[in-house]
Amino acid sequence: MKYIDEFRDGTLAKKIASAIKNEVNPHRHYQLMEFCGGHTHAISRYGIPDLLPGNVRMIHGPGCPVCVLPVGRIENAIRLAQQPGVILCSYGDMLRVPTDRGMSLLKIKAQGADVRMVYSSIDAVRIAQENPQHQVVFLAIGFETTTPPTAIAIKQAQAMGLNNFTVFCNHVLTPPAISHILQSPEVRQLGWVPLDGFIGPAHVSTIIGSYPYEYFAEEFQKPVVIAGFEPLDVMQAILMLIRQINQGRADVENEFTRAVTREGNLKAQYLVAEVFELRRVFEWRGLGWVPYSALRIKSAFADFDAEKRFQIPALSIADHKACECGAILRGIKQPQDCKIFGTVCTPDNPVGSCMVLSEGACAAHYSYGRFRQTA
Repeated sequence: MKYIDEFRDGTLAKKIASAIKNEVNPHRHYQLMEFCGGHTHAISRYGIPDLLPGNVRMIHGPGCPVCVLPVGRIENAIRLAQQPGVILCSYGDMLRVPTDRGMSLLKIKAQGADVRMVYSSIDAVRIAQENPQHQVVFLAIGFETTTPPTAIAIKQAQAMGLNNFTVFCNHVLTPPAISHILQSPEVRQLGWVPLDGFIGPAHVSTIIGSYPYEYFAEEFQKPVVIAGFEPLDVMQAILMLIRQINQGRADVENEFTRAVTREGNLKAQYLVAEVFELRRVFEWRGLGWVPYSALRIKSAFADFDAEKRFQIPALSIADHKACECGAILRGIKQPQDCKIFGTVCTPDNPVGSCMVLSEGACAAHYSYGRFRQTA
């Protein structure tokens, strides 16, 4: 299959692994963060750490959109879905994410709340058309990849005059999160590990391009390599990062040239800019309050903003006391460092958000078991 089998070739993987071994300086350590949850999944699934020298460490980043949504916003969604006459539409990923009290959208659905899984934002618009007597709320989450479809849904609802459709917007942005990781005193107080470079996200970069990463590559002198999600993509990106680090460079390089350009998808960017604007600050699980890192609906589309229609309050709720998701998202702990990992907390019974989605670090580690103990 074109662009699949070619990037899963075991012989090529061994050649890249050999090149990495030859390039690595045995007298230093390389700490590389894969920001995107899709890369975390690929790294665990294909056993990539087993192919790397012992002084090359992959660190999981906060690039899983389900994982980084704070408990307060999940609690907001649950309370919203419990209001009479409300149909809450959500991507399936969100249904099992637990709050600090163990509740989830799936559990309140079982109790009688009208919570519906959708495969696209347009599905939610269709449900609003079919149920004019109900208020239909679409729980919008995700990074820059899923934001344009939400914008399309809002514009379509406006064009159709749907007065029973709103969006609870939780879209977050990648570059501000990376900058926050590198410079935030809050994150330093919470704990962080030194980072030598980043594997940049794939799908996000098809929308925003490689240009936005150039700022922090230059400002913080950290190399970035944008990579696809196949194992050879990730291996090649690791090799490219190691070469940059050895040469003392801090550039943005694009391994994923078959899908990503420097400019990105301009049409999608214009659409997002038309419908959304920056929030001054937004809370992330694991990172705390991150300035200008999320989007809200512009006043021109206020009729479709669930936060305004339902007067949704700002809630800041701590994670479950036993859960280490916050520390795992910051890279200072690995899933196996959590006392409840694989025992109380499993994909069938997630206590924390990192165990819910296959892109979450805990779920990936649990599913494939391919991790290496590190000092």
